[in-house]
Amino acid sequence: MSHTSTEAHGLAHGAPHFTAMQQFGPLGVAWAVFLAMTLLGHDAHSHTGLGQSFIIVVVLFTTILWGAIGVMRHAEAVAHELGEPLGTLVLTLSAVTVEVALILSVMLVGDSEPTLARDTMFAVVMIIVNGLLGAALLLGGFRHRQQIYNLEGARSFLVVLTPLAICAMVLPNFTTSTPDATLSFAQAATLGVITLFLYGVFLALQTSRHRSFFAEAAAEVTGGHRGPAPEAPPTPRASRAKVVRHAFFLVLTIIPVALLAHDMAEALDRVDRALGVPVQMTGVIIAVLILAPEGMAALRAAWANHLQRSVNILLGSSLSTIGMTVPAVLLVGHFIGHDIVLGLDQAHMIMLVLTLVTAGLTFGTAKTDMLKGAVHLALFGIYLMLVLVP
Repeated sequence: MSHTSTEAHGLAHGAPHFTAMQQFGPLGVAWAVFLAMTLLGHDAHSHTGLGQSFIIVVVLFTTILWGAIGVMRHAEAVAHELGEPLGTLVLTLSAVTVEVALILSVMLVGDSEPTLARDTMFAVVMIIVNGLLGAALLLGGFRHRQQIYNLEGARSFLVVLTPLAICAMVLPNFTTSTPDATLSFAQAATLGVITLFLYGVFLALQTSRHRSFFAEAAAEVTGGHRGPAPEAPPTPRASRAKVVRHAFFLVLTIIPVALLAHDMAEALDRVDRALGVPVQMTGVIIAVLILAPEGMAALRAAWANHLQRSVNILLGSSLSTIGMTVPAVLLVGHFIGHDIVLGLDQAHMIMLVLTLVTAGLTFGTAKTDMLKGAVHLALFGIYLMLVLVP
């Protein structure tokens, strides 16, 4: 195994080493910026010019991004204490919790955009399955020619992701109980329950009965030809004090990130309207904030020839987005009386179906290469074109 692969393997399985500044700096900065916004007035940006609003957007974007990275660092510490396969799952759920918190914080304050949840979910799927996954396959293929992964694990992700994504973002366009791309209460409740049920069954499969589906393939571990997989390293005994401490600071970091999301959304909307930027860009920017820490980890893993970890992170994030966001936004939307538009327009429906079909073909064999990555990146480019030029 090369030096780089050994280092990546250590990052994947060893204890994470973060300085106090890396762990608690995001927490302090996020709360400081929130207090500053409170003293200035959370609607201060509405009385400023375009230049000042743009500066506010940059400051809040940077703060929320750094806060999200801080959340992921605490999540990684918790994941190490709990051991695998919970490690990647904890990282994934932490990122999606930030996403749900961002969306709900915007929904709960003021006049929310009814398509925000849909635009963010769709942006997450496009960025992950086309952008980040395409980049991971392209980088990994460039350095290692071909990479292998656990085929059953990738298929398990896709077999749940495909129907949930179609039912959430395509089916509402064809129901007749409501005049627009929304769902009636009975339809929303049924979709929410079924989504939670399928996602719960998947989590049970991932963490207990079929944990081996999501482990690295033997050749990926050994760096040679496929053979018997080595024994997994022993799972570290969880230190209750460490888990509680990092979980506490994880939640404490999420709070200001979620509270600042509404300020950024309002300032961003002001800038977007002044510049004529499409409203879908808000969902794209929120998705970028959420996915930046995980995306970097997935790309590093693919470069170090640990493609299975990239697959677990990326497809797991995409599935968790649908599995957690859909029930949450439908429930909150019902109680606060906001209509939630889930159905995509025709062009984006085609992109969603094309993405899921292409992902099924990409993970139809046990090896990947640069071509598959290039195809997904091409689809991501088309998605960005449709956002900027509808």
